[in-house]
Amino acid sequence: MPSFDEVLKEAGEFGRFQKRVFFLLSQTGITFSSLFASVVFLGRAPDSFWCRIPGAAELSERCGWTLEEERNFTVLPLQLGNESVRAECERPAVTWDTSASCTSPLASYGNHSTGTLPLAPCHDTWVYEQPHSSIVSEYDLVCGNAWMLDLSQAILNLGFLAGAFILGYAADRYGRIPIYLLSCLGVGICGIIVAFSPNFTVFLIFRFLQGIFGKGTWMTCYVIVTEIVGSDQRIVGIVIQIFFTLGIIILPGIAYLIPTWQGIQLAISLPNFLFLLYYWVVPESPRWLLTRKKGEKALKIMHNIAKHNGKFLSPHYSEITISNEEVSNPSFFDLVRTPQMRRNTLILMYAWFTSALIYQGLVMRLGIVGGNLYLDFFISGAVELPAAFLIIVTIDRVGRRLPFAVSNIVASIACLITAFLPEDIPWLKTTVATLGRLSITIAFEIVYLVNSELYPTTLRNFGVSLCSSLCDLGGIIAPFLLFRLAAIWLELPLIIFSILAAVCGLLVLLLPETKGISLPETVEDVEQL
Repeated sequence: MPSFDEVLKEAGEFGRFQKRVFFLLSQTGITFSSLFASVVFLGRAPDSFWCRIPGAAELSERCGWTLEEERNFTVLPLQLGNESVRAECERPAVTWDTSASCTSPLASYGNHSTGTLPLAPCHDTWVYEQPHSSIVSEYDLVCGNAWMLDLSQAILNLGFLAGAFILGYAADRYGRIPIYLLSCLGVGICGIIVAFSPNFTVFLIFRFLQGIFGKGTWMTCYVIVTEIVGSDQRIVGIVIQIFFTLGIIILPGIAYLIPTWQGIQLAISLPNFLFLLYYWVVPESPRWLLTRKKGEKALKIMHNIAKHNGKFLSPHYSEITISNEEVSNPSFFDLVRTPQMRRNTLILMYAWFTSALIYQGLVMRLGIVGGNLYLDFFISGAVELPAAFLIIVTIDRVGRRLPFAVSNIVASIACLITAFLPEDIPWLKTTVATLGRLSITIAFEIVYLVNSELYPTTLRNFGVSLCSSLCDLGGIIAPFLLFRLAAIWLELPLIIFSILAAVCGLLVLLLPETKGISLPETVEDVEQL
């Protein structure tokens, strides 16, 4: 009986069929990256807001003021009289007389100085010029509640983390396509509920669930693409990352054209329902079917692949070699039970954690400089495009391990240099930091490919999902690490990033080279790499 790779070679390792499936599934990268980075636009700071003083609303309604007139008459005079007042987060502890003059309401205070009025914190009485422009104005995530915006992104990353475990396990047990389709449905439904959440608690709950399903769509589509192509064509695992970057580039355009956060949320969620049509055009992974003792279904799919590729399988291909490895429900212990699997797992987990932590840290650092949010975000996404092309040019010539190590080392050096460059040459600091961003993006994209190549078919989806869960942990820690350490010394986070990247660059040299090697089918295959 022929092996799966032998049958795949005869059916076509990257023919018309695989190209079609690759293009269709790659669209998932656009929607996932939009979800991943959406908080930048969903949670953008409101242009203007202030704290409404009790009685001001009734007085404004009686006088027929606009919001601007209400602010000019009831907030600014008291603020000017007491320079310690922050109009956004606190107010004088007074109540406006609803019968006061509409032309000079301050006259009701007589000769009393407004500078001596006691102050009170603002609670749920904020007024926004554009109340539905972001979740910040929708749910009052300002002043003492500002930390809740960070919580919303942490909750999404927790969803990614949970999705890596739950849906990674489910895809190895129940199949790639069922879990992919279920995840697409879940992202769409949860996205709609998020857009119309009546309060912030409901928003967080369904944003968490959207994170779970979002991770399921991205990881499962990546594994399917990797499993249906030949060993010489697995670079598609890098090319698919370009679609992730395209989502980053497209997102600011969507946000620019749609003025409300609900509209942006719907725009990045509804396309997931279109992916349900893939049920009729994307088959189950033949490799996975073989591991579940479903050789006849796998062979039928291989005949279909050959037909679409303009090829025919030999008549004697009546059965494909099925792995003799006993199939069981995967667990973490399966990834660390044998020496090579244990080494690979621990190094890959650290690489995922480091790549995500540094990547998000550098993105947030560049975003602090201000400027045009839409243009800056677009440029930051465009910087990532050369990463995939550099990998494509080098990875099949020199292998995976060397570019993986070098990209981490370059990122380490760039972070270290940026930390000690003087502040009076900001263009140079930004340029070197951008080089670090490009380098860590390369490392980030290579770890996807290497991770899928170092696990057997029976554990591949679970292994990739589990290791990549450290990416989500890094995403949760990144903002806290960046801002807490920056409060001590602005450049301290870069020093930490440099150390983490340097260690990662050395550790990945211990991984086996997978260039041109067939995907391992069993744990024994991995141990012999």
